[in-house]
Amino acid sequence: MTPFLLVLSAPSGGGKTTIARALLEARDDVEFSVSATTRQPRPSEVEGRDYRFISRETFQQAVQAGEFLEWAEYSGQLYGTLEAEIRRILQAGRHAVLDIEIHGARRVRERAANVVSIFILPPSIETLTQRLRQRSTEKPGQMAARLRRAVEEIGEAAEYDYIVINEDRTQAVADVARILDAEAHRPSRLSGIEELLNDLRDGLTQEAKAAAQRGE
Repeated sequence: MTPFLLVLSAPSGGGKTTIARALLEARDDVEFSVSATTRQPRPSEVEGRDYRFISRETFQQAVQAGEFLEWAEYSGQLYGTLEAEIRRILQAGRHAVLDIEIHGARRVRERAANVVSIFILPPSIETLTQRLRQRSTEKPGQMAARLRRAVEEIGEAAEYDYIVINEDRTQAVADVARILDAEAHRPSRLSGIEELLNDLRDGLTQEAKAAAQRGE
């Protein structure tokens, strides 16, 4: 099997990070690609697990050095995927899970090979707004900005390979896991499959000739 990049995107409050974490807890063939960001950590976030929290100056230096597979500005903060992080995960034989916004996801699809993209949708407007309010991390005026941004994000959903509706977290995680398994078994990703197919074809051709000679 050839490991690939699994891109998860969603509007803020869509639940993509929760789904990614549940997927990682349940499987040992995936690893989370920890993004770099210039924003401050939230109370529950841990450096190196949720994000690599760095200064804007350090981030911009990494951009100039070409160290990012993709990067984008979101709500005034910079976010990016380090190429070295992706290489490390893939070389370990695991799928790299990227939890990124739509512009970053587009750059990944354009620049990287072997990418599977999934857009996580909330089941309703009410659910999305409720999830945002429950987070209690929004500053005054940010709620409206998040909702306006969600309009743009949902407009990009049709560009993804798959859409998963996150009404029930357990079901949504199961849906993503099924997609992961199906994509992992594509012929182009199975190691040695072309050689196996050629051997089977050649062997069956010989068996057919022998059967014909025996009058079978």
